[in-house]
Amino acid sequence: MDLIRIIFSVLLPPLGVFLQVGLRGQFWLNILLTILGYIPGIIHAVWIIARR
Repeated sequence: MDLIRIIFSVLLPPLGVFLQVGLRGQFWLNILLTILGYIPGIIHAVWIIARR
């Protein structure tokens, strides 16, 4: 299941984080990072998924 989340995180970072943590603070932080720059959003999403 983590592989699917990582693939979603590369395509659309907030989706991967949402599947991992739901509508918590990490999700909103990832949306902000994705808006500010796509690469920081991907890095954050993969980090959140790999950490858990």
